[in-house]
Amino acid sequence: MESFLGGCGAALQEHLRTNQKVHVVLGNEACDLDSMVSALALACFFAKTSWEAKAAFIPVLNIPRLDFPLRTESTFLLKEQQIPESSLVFRDEIDLHALHQAGLLSLTLVDHHVLPSRDRALEEAVTEVIDHRPLELQRGPSCPVTAELVGSCATLVTERILQHPTQVLDRQTAALLHGTIVLDCVNMAPEAGKVTPKDTHYVSLLESKFPDLPSRSTIFEALQKAKFDVSGLTTDQMLRKDLKTLSGKEATIAISAIYVSLQAFLSRPGLEQELHTFCRRRGFAALLAMTISFKERNVPFRQLAVYSPHAELQAAVSQALERSSDPSLDLSPRESPSPAIRAYDQGNAVASRKKVLPVIQAFLSVWDRGGLAGTDMQPEATDRDRKMRADPSGAAGRDPELGRDPKDPAKSHHLGDDLVDDDAPLPPTPMNSLVDECPLDRGLPKLSAEAVFERFNRIAVVRSSTEESPEKK
Repeated sequence: MESFLGGCGAALQEHLRTNQKVHVVLGNEACDLDSMVSALALACFFAKTSWEAKAAFIPVLNIPRLDFPLRTESTFLLKEQQIPESSLVFRDEIDLHALHQAGLLSLTLVDHHVLPSRDRALEEAVTEVIDHRPLELQRGPSCPVTAELVGSCATLVTERILQHPTQVLDRQTAALLHGTIVLDCVNMAPEAGKVTPKDTHYVSLLESKFPDLPSRSTIFEALQKAKFDVSGLTTDQMLRKDLKTLSGKEATIAISAIYVSLQAFLSRPGLEQELHTFCRRRGFAALLAMTISFKERNVPFRQLAVYSPHAELQAAVSQALERSSDPSLDLSPRESPSPAIRAYDQGNAVASRKKVLPVIQAFLSVWDRGGLAGTDMQPEATDRDRKMRADPSGAAGRDPELGRDPKDPAKSHHLGDDLVDDDAPLPPTPMNSLVDECPLDRGLPKLSAEAVFERFNRIAVVRSSTEESPEKK
């Protein structure tokens, strides 16, 4: 794998220079671990076995290179396997539309099967699909499609590789596939509702072929920990990793979920200037940083900080949170390094960001009307607010340039690339939530790192209270 990836950049440039065919294996726009590993492994397999001898097989990660450090579990697994990030090709480093217009592009889709509207012209170049969602789009007989409802797309890629008569799977690629399937299937725990018999079969097969692979529990815990590890991120990256915004007519407020203690966050060097720059560049009038860390026995501990360079707005947002009764946050003020930052311990650990969003939305409605002290900041039980509570992403109908719904400027939306609701249950596999106009895009709960972590903790509690069975590898 490492040698293959190391030659991809040079092969791409040579084929572009000489107008030769380029076969791109493209993951989805979330570019999570499953999407990345599926693209890397399948492209490497094609390069070793395909009859397209003159084509360059290039795995493309479907995000800008700048955003890759935010995928901390992906960067962790690559480092574990000694694969340098410099050998990867990202979407902003290759012009797929120009290749297609020149008649040089073949495209294999992994971990998705319908391209978004801006890439719709590339559908003509799609020659194969491997996905683990129900199909929304039927393709012609010239385009093979593999679509099965398994826990991880990497399972289907593993099947494809191991069923080939020539055994070309190396240990490095096997480790990437193994770790990805174990993470996606929540350590192969049936209680999580993700794993299927096929996932289990191919994880076991990888383990039998490469007995020195780490145990399932070891790699799962390492990857789960990496998801929450923001120690290597800048403040800007930490704030962008899990970011939502709410916009009113007069102000836009950012709400970031951060997986460190508030003390650790507030002690970052130059924090106030970093927060000022972060908000100024994106047009945010205020920022709410909601931190979550875990005490003994994985008990969550929540804290929050309100930042704004505008003292009146900062005081008003803080007042709305302090006075909130639905939910009551049970806030206790704590020392802050700057007057521009108000810091709190949050006694109500159940009040996640999802539950705080309607409070901020109600505040913005009042702020737009010029209301301040003494005004009830609780969200009204309107149809719009009930819809907001059910779907705080506000994905439908928003203006992507202005970052707000043109019909309802106080509706929330995502700014990040894999932003999801807190405390959502583990969902069934969606049809294809990464493309435009997906019929299930707004109908299924979404999954956050926090939700996975807390669900896994509940699984551990259930297991510890029952009779222990022999440990599986």
